[in-house]
Amino acid sequence: MSFLYNLITGNGSKNDDPSGLTYESNGTNNKNDSSSNDNNNSQSVVLRDYTPSQLSHFDGHLDPKIYIAVKGSVFDCSAGRQFYGPSGPYSNFAGRDASRGLALNSFDIEIIRDIDDEIDDLEGLTEQQLEALNGWYEHFKRKYVYVGTLVPEK
Repeated sequence: MSFLYNLITGNGSKNDDPSGLTYESNGTNNKNDSSSNDNNNSQSVVLRDYTPSQLSHFDGHLDPKIYIAVKGSVFDCSAGRQFYGPSGPYSNFAGRDASRGLALNSFDIEIIRDIDDEIDDLEGLTEQQLEALNGWYEHFKRKYVYVGTLVPEK
């Protein structure tokens, strides 16, 4: 459990971080400002909406990009491929909305909604679970490039 606490609060070392990345704040943290993210070196990002079925294509298998949604925001987690990519310990989150799994501290595939289901409204989560999810959201926002929004299928 200390691993999760350190990860969420930023008190851990580089080795505690499942993404294998470190973050040094540059004073800005606007998710829509791709220049504020240290991982966005010289690459420009086109923000767009993703439905769950569109997001599922970015699981690291056919396309090398790995996108994960957290609280409706989609992040490019390709830099953490060793953790989120195929055969990685958190590969269940790749190309999916990981919000409920992160809130429950569960990496089980049964926790993650199927891409054909409606977007998870996170109903039924306790205050403590929502706090944990907010910590994970801040972690993803600091570590990875924001690439868009998760939207319902039409």
